[in-house]
Order: sequence, then C-alpha cells, then structure tokens
Amino acid sequence: MKTGTSSVPFDPTHVTQLSWRPRAFIYKGFLSSDECDHLITLAKDKLEKSMVADNESGKSVESEVRTSSGMFLQKAQDEVVADIEARIAAWTFLPVENGESIQILHYEHGQKYEPHFDYFHDKANQQLGGHRIATVLMYLSDVESGGETVFPNAEGRLSQVQDESWSACAKNGFAVKPRKGDALLFFSLHPDATTDTASLHGSCPVIKGEKWSATKWIHVRSFDRSKRLNRRAAMGECVDENENCAGGAKAGNAKRILPTWWVLEEKEL
Repeated sequence: MKTGTSSVPFDPTHVTQLSWRPRAFIYKGFLSSDECDHLITLAKDKLEKSMVADNESGKSVESEVRTSSGMFLQKAQDEVVADIEARIAAWTFLPVENGESIQILHYEHGQKYEPHFDYFHDKANQQLGGHRIATVLMYLSDVESGGETVFPNAEGRLSQVQDESWSACAKNGFAVKPRKGDALLFFSLHPDATTDTASLHGSCPVIKGEKWSATKWIHVRSFDRSKRLNRRAAMGECVDENENCAGGAKAGNAKRILPTWWVLEEKEL
C-alpha cells in the first residue's frame, strides 16, 4: 500500500544532459521526499555488507573497494516501488522486465565505492540479460559533505567548475552531488552496443552525514526471462535457447528480447 506516500508524475522537462561521454543525465525531483523516505524504511532493517562481482567467476564477493551496506527490494514490492519502476521505464525507454530489482544502499562516514564499470567482464553475468545498458541512480538523502558520484574518465572532468564544497575525490573527475529526490541516468554502452570506458564511476567517501541511494541496473534484454531460463536449466529442463532442445532453437523459436530502439550487434549479446 502507498500509506499516504505521494507519487511524482514523469516530466521530461526536469531532465538535464550532463555529458555525452559518457551519456549522462540528471532528473531533478525524480522522487518525492515521501518516496525517498519510504524506500529507506523498506530497507533499513535488512541491510547487509555490499558485495562486488568477481571479474573471473561473476560470483558476488566481499571487497574493500565497496564498503557500503545494502539490500535488494522485490520487483513491484508495493505500489510505490511499482510506480517508481514504471517511471524509470518511461524515462529510459527500456522495458521494466529488462531491469534488476532496485538496490538500496547506505553509506556512513568514510564509506565509498571505488571507480568501476557497471557492464560485465565475466561471461556468467552476461548470460543474465546481457550487459547492463544503463544505470539509474536515485539519491534518497542529502549529504552534508562528500558522497558525490564521480566519473574519472568523463569528457567534462577538466571543465567542470568545482568550489571548496566539493570533496577531493570529486575533483578527480566529473562529479554529481547527491540531492534528495534527484536521479542520475548514465549509459554503460555506446549506441552501437560497444562498452563505454568513459562510464567508469564511483561513489566518493562520505565526509559528513550519511548517504542513502537506490540503484536500478537495466540490461539489453529481459533480465526476468533470463533468470527464469537459468533456473529451469539448472533443474535439468530443456529451454528454447538451448540448441539441444528438440523443436526449440533449431526450429528458430529462440528469440532475443531487446528494446526496439536499440540496434545491437549479435557479438555483444
């Protein structure tokens, strides 16, 4: 139930382009204050140490490059979450089923996430909906000092004007300050589906206060369908993407699910 939490209508006039390399956009007031507080409430008692994907195995492992705590909501967990997921799909033009569940993150004093890519280096994760095309990072709280999102390889890293209110970490690239309710959208792939090294990004250490954020990762094809197929394959079932399935892929029934506005090279999927 919404329990009185107000929903924000999608309004593209609130979007500003920040960079073309990487392609990055900020949406001022993407979430209402009530929505931010609601997401924090859903997560507060369920936080665990954040993990990273191992580049070789693709498995989630602990690492000092990421010192926050977090948890994943369920898709459409309640009406508020479902509204936010639909708003993200409307903004990005990417289907809801291509997205992972929203991850809520909490950063306390000194906690950070070193610069990294959201696309994958291992084949295991690429099987689950392909590479991540885009990331929507929603800021659920203001941060007194630090906590900026920084892009060390961005084209605007040398031209952005930064005063003393920016942290030393933020001055290592093009940076975005966390503002409650704002959302940052950036793309990890070029329009031709090649990976964009300019999308390298990190979360600067929190210097004063705390930082709450919510992340939605979006893939090139249905993440939900890929997870279902993987579960069925793990149980020994024959699925239509398996070339050994009688009447399946050999009959041409295996189809990749892609956003219609993305033209992707087969080798990248």
